[in-house]
Amino acid sequence: MSQPPEIESQRQRLEELRKLVNYHNYRYHVLDDPEISDAEFDQLMVELRWIEAAHPEWVTPDSPTQRAGAPPAERFVKVTHPAPVLSLGNAFDEAGVRAWFERIAKLDGRVLQSEFVVEPKIDGLTVVLHYRDGLFVQGATRGDGEVGEDITANLRTVRALPLRIPVQPGAAQAPAYLVVRGEAFIPIAEFEAMNRRLEQAGERTYQNPRNTAAGALRQLDPALTASRPITLLTYQILAFDDPRLSPPQSEQATLAYLRSLGFPVTPAEVCHDLEQALAAYDRLMAQRDSLPYEADGAVIKLDSLELQASLGFVGKDPRGALAYKFPAREVTTLLNDIGVNVGRTGKLTPYAILEPVEVGGVIVRQATLHNFDYIAEKDIRIGDRVLLKRAGDVIPYVIGPVLAARSGRERPFTPPEVCPACGQTVEHFAGEVDWYCVNAACPAQLIRNLEHFVSRSAMDIVGLGIKIVEQLVEAGLVRDVADLYSLHKEDLLKLEGFAEKKADNLLQSVEASRSRPLARLLTALGIRGVGEVAAADLAQAFGSLDALMAARLEDLQTVEGIGPNIAQAIVDWFERPGNRQVLTKLRAAGVWPAAQKVAAMGPAPLAGMTFVVTGTLPTFSREEAKAFIEQHGGKVTDSVSKKTSYLVLGENPGSKLDKARSLGVPVLDEAGLRALAGESHV
Repeated sequence: MSQPPEIESQRQRLEELRKLVNYHNYRYHVLDDPEISDAEFDQLMVELRWIEAAHPEWVTPDSPTQRAGAPPAERFVKVTHPAPVLSLGNAFDEAGVRAWFERIAKLDGRVLQSEFVVEPKIDGLTVVLHYRDGLFVQGATRGDGEVGEDITANLRTVRALPLRIPVQPGAAQAPAYLVVRGEAFIPIAEFEAMNRRLEQAGERTYQNPRNTAAGALRQLDPALTASRPITLLTYQILAFDDPRLSPPQSEQATLAYLRSLGFPVTPAEVCHDLEQALAAYDRLMAQRDSLPYEADGAVIKLDSLELQASLGFVGKDPRGALAYKFPAREVTTLLNDIGVNVGRTGKLTPYAILEPVEVGGVIVRQATLHNFDYIAEKDIRIGDRVLLKRAGDVIPYVIGPVLAARSGRERPFTPPEVCPACGQTVEHFAGEVDWYCVNAACPAQLIRNLEHFVSRSAMDIVGLGIKIVEQLVEAGLVRDVADLYSLHKEDLLKLEGFAEKKADNLLQSVEASRSRPLARLLTALGIRGVGEVAAADLAQAFGSLDALMAARLEDLQTVEGIGPNIAQAIVDWFERPGNRQVLTKLRAAGVWPAAQKVAAMGPAPLAGMTFVVTGTLPTFSREEAKAFIEQHGGKVTDSVSKKTSYLVLGENPGSKLDKARSLGVPVLDEAGLRALAGESHV
């Protein structure tokens, strides 16, 4: 019986919409090359849902609308895999890889001439995907390698997974029965964005991408899975059944075939021998911090699947592949106590006192806990076994407690009511994260204030290190930064370790610092939110301390980079009587930079650019290079990131050069910097 024209037209539109949505899903989630905007895509989905709502009998399991979730299942069904889903043996250094190679070469001489494929070992959840006649019919977890759990409904929500393998003229053909192995994970950027959204909504955040993805896929409500930004990469065929077709015979061919069917596949490097494979591992290791996903090593595979099969297994590990692990960056250890540091602005910062543990090649005894809210949100307790992470040069931090390891003897932590340095009551305002000691005479703050004031980037008082600062404070010679300019030689000679020459040198350094420019003094004062960059901008905008002291909130916010919070902090700092007293003493001591001409707010050759300086330059000192860049409108930071415009390179550079290369940051020498600024150097 024929359908009415209107019904037939809707049915045709339904099929057209499904093809369009699947195609644009593929462009977005697999190729990362979308052709339409999010709004246009949403309109296609709205129309598709409208037609299916009007004709529920037309809804099929592979419809894109079914990715949004289905009614919760009562329990997971067990799934027997068509072939063992095996783990790999591990190597933790180059010697271990070479030993593996020598063992398998003795078993089969063809190994010596074999090519290798090297892939990142993505830290996700292994999934097994079943297709019949090109239609996704079942998905399972790895389980014990023989039997997994049926998570088909949850996997349908993963947009990178093809619900139907498209049939296209001239394209590869899918077999009647195909089982593919892959790794489901949450990309790092998506994970961080998700946690920010959850934090802003007042909901609990997650510790790491891998556990979050695994937990989302192994729970009973697909709608919850759909709310997590899980994606997928595939890399192995477990079953291939079709008398008309032949399966791929190598790792290279497998990845190419899966890609041609519309699957996202793991990136891989083909290597002609073991030395190239080891070099590929080194490259992956160097890129570790810039990979879009968590990876804990590289997988080195013999390219020939027939050779892999002939080598067999040792225990449950296939001999033809090996996981060469990266140095561990996440470990667990005991949290013996929580200490509290008092910063130079009075901010109290908690830190973890740990049972010493090696992570990333470094013995770690202390780690950051960020702030007191973080401790409460993560329910971190003294005596917990905690998960610790160290990535690259980042200070180690505690991710959270290992709840399963709790014995009941752990103690909750309460933020201190008094400053651990001076015993005075601390302040904490509702809605703010930080806690502060507001006692201006707090010895912890005084020492740190002085240490910052005399530092190289501030007043640069050479010879006045932390030990001498402590001596001056303990002797009562210095009660604030202005007292440095009232020191006398006879006072210094009374201190341990001081003789005539040392005292003279220190006083000469103090005297030289009286003429430091306004930006350096502003940096030295330690106003909250005013670092080197902001200090330079404020000095350029106002020209003198007197003008800055008289500035209103709205005046301050006209300066680039000065938002309402920093503007308020500046106003508050200058309004405090104790700070006014310090400024009065500094003026009397002649530490009051002469007013400079306020720069016209016009274009500058380096405006909008951010620079990092490393190594020894031919004619510039580090400070001179920084001043040169700022004079021409640029900004200087200490660390290389994707936002860095240029790395200025001198002799004997450090690790910043490697980081710049890994991120693709352009590199300049001193001559190139001068040319960029429109100057020449004779």
